[in-house]
Amino acid sequence: MIDPKFIKEDIESIRKLLEKRNMVGVVDLDRLKTINNERRSLIQKSDETREKKNKLSKEIGQKKAKKENADDLMKQSQDYSDEIKRCTDRLAELDAEFSEMHLSIPNFLDASVPEGKSEADNPVVRTWGEKPKFDFTPKPHYDLGTDLGILDFERGVKLAGTRFYVYMGLAARMERAIINLMLDLHTKEHGYTEVFGPFIVNDDSMTGTGQFPKFRDEYYRIERDGLSLIPTAEVPLTNLYRDEILEGSRLPIKITMQSSCFRREAGAAGKDTRGLIRVHQFQKVELVKFVEPSTSFDELEKLTHDAEEVLQKLNLHYRVVLLCSADTSASSAKTYDIEVWMPGLNRYVEISSCSCFTDYQARRARIRFRREQGQKPELVHTLNGSGLAAGRTLAAVMENYQTAAGGIDIPEALKAYMK
Repeated sequence: MIDPKFIKEDIESIRKLLEKRNMVGVVDLDRLKTINNERRSLIQKSDETREKKNKLSKEIGQKKAKKENADDLMKQSQDYSDEIKRCTDRLAELDAEFSEMHLSIPNFLDASVPEGKSEADNPVVRTWGEKPKFDFTPKPHYDLGTDLGILDFERGVKLAGTRFYVYMGLAARMERAIINLMLDLHTKEHGYTEVFGPFIVNDDSMTGTGQFPKFRDEYYRIERDGLSLIPTAEVPLTNLYRDEILEGSRLPIKITMQSSCFRREAGAAGKDTRGLIRVHQFQKVELVKFVEPSTSFDELEKLTHDAEEVLQKLNLHYRVVLLCSADTSASSAKTYDIEVWMPGLNRYVEISSCSCFTDYQARRARIRFRREQGQKPELVHTLNGSGLAAGRTLAAVMENYQTAAGGIDIPEALKAYMK
């Protein structure tokens, strides 16, 4: 969440931010300002009343010590207690409403983020490789996989419902190989520490990374236990250090985790209903960094290149786009999307989103660092990115490496993992 000083001192900057993000109306700023002013008045009134009560308590004590009647003063003291309780109860109501609205305010955007209204305004930063050329019409991965008997969407629907699937044989082996390639690359060459954590998390974890409260309906919920299935390993990885103070000498901390991810995709009705592009469960390798604030945007460039190298190892053509103001997620200050070329679909598909969150997540999750012993703790900056989405990578390999005979060639980078 943003620094609350902007709500108190510069709410107009928030209004301009919402306009830039095309999010006007997401938060009622006039109501937020009213709540903040009332809270401050109540806190002042409560403090003043408490001070009066404490002073009166001394007078009551003095009278009782002298065996004098203090009934009037005791009644006045009770009136003060009642007033303090009214202020406290009202403050609790306002604090809950204020917190909900505060958490819904998006992050401030970095100055390098271009203004735009939709993904159509995202500029291409760079491309890598060339689109493959075929002497036949390439199939989309869902037709190719079905023909080969390695993707089974009908049985996925039977087992769990729409947008679920089953891998058979080669597809299962190839995705496992892709995940192992990614983990080896990131841990052995890029310096990330591999972590394996829960796929189910509590509400504090979902709030810490920005999924709650605004996007609560987009995720799978286990109401009985107050838990949620993770939409990405970003959630357990970032929250590893929730409520902790890290030593500055440890930064940057770079961690990676392979996990299943679960998303309702409620806001994507009618989009990519076939295949592996937009499904309710998928595998992903996540990259997360905790860094010293002055380095965070340099670290974003490095993280993006770490994710890109997976596609380079697989010799898959892709492009990197910088998300515009309206397309950048609420928690992010700056985001690059990596889009891989899918010849069967005849378009680019997002395969990784790499973001710098500045101190937005750290403030929510209370993750701080201390530069030196005895110094005041500061908020870290957090970053994350997909390194990569395994299902989409599998789909890209299938489409780009398909043969005229209807088979699939195995990329050189995967052969060692499929022996």
